[in-house]
Amino acid sequence: MNTEYMKYAILVVVTFAIATVLSIVLRKLLSLFINKYSKRLNSDATNFSFIKNSIGFAIYTGAIIFIFYKIPYLKSLGTALFAGAGIIAVVVGFASQKAFSNIISGIFILIFKPFRITDIIEFKDGQKGVVEEITLRHTLIKDYENRRIIIPNSVISDETIINSNIQDENIRKHIIFSISYDSNVDTAIAIIREEAEKHPLTLDNRTSEDLQNNIPKVIIRVIELSDFSVNIKAYVWVHGNDNAFALKCDLLKSVKSRFDLEGIEIPFPYRTIVYKKDLKDGEEKTK
Repeated sequence: MNTEYMKYAILVVVTFAIATVLSIVLRKLLSLFINKYSKRLNSDATNFSFIKNSIGFAIYTGAIIFIFYKIPYLKSLGTALFAGAGIIAVVVGFASQKAFSNIISGIFILIFKPFRITDIIEFKDGQKGVVEEITLRHTLIKDYENRRIIIPNSVISDETIINSNIQDENIRKHIIFSISYDSNVDTAIAIIREEAEKHPLTLDNRTSEDLQNNIPKVIIRVIELSDFSVNIKAYVWVHGNDNAFALKCDLLKSVKSRFDLEGIEIPFPYRTIVYKKDLKDGEEKTK
């Protein structure tokens, strides 16, 4: 009897060892294939990545089925479980609801492609990053601090996301500048336009009709007269989310330098503080 148990134990260990090695080898081979041929074949790497991450699940599932089939006790146990499938189905259904929800959501992501590998996406709470991997259970995102955000597929499927790459990677970046009411608005607009148009990352997105009508390369408008400033918005076209961020940072610096040189004041709120004691002293003096 002990020999028989030992034989089945060795079978289980060997089966799982083979499944592990096979899973690692196939994932490595698929990774090499994805890196080498996805761009050459002009194919979306998301499809290959999802298949790669599904291989381990399929192999281990097959290994478990093989073990149940080969070991008589487990085979009879499986038959008994199958006979009570009604109760087991309810228990397993509740226990694995989230897991199956993540798998189905992952398949829907693969089919409808709201985002793909290497896409830059942003969530409504402000989190932003590059999609690195889509697995059966979750989506892996690398943020701009090189941290990894792991989001279950069922959660990300219900999220409202901003995808900067889904159709057109060109972005119209909105950059707001504030000047004081004493500053010349036309001079400020001319400075902003000059700095924006000469930036190497700025794109000329004008149509032939816009060129005929002398529409400027960078549209600039006064958008608000606030409590203590005149707010001016520049609409600058740029390729890609990373370039948009770099361009905004560069323009804030260069425009600030030009404003300083040409006497355009960037305002800040003034506060007048009145002390009650001073008011009482003033009233007594007037009496």
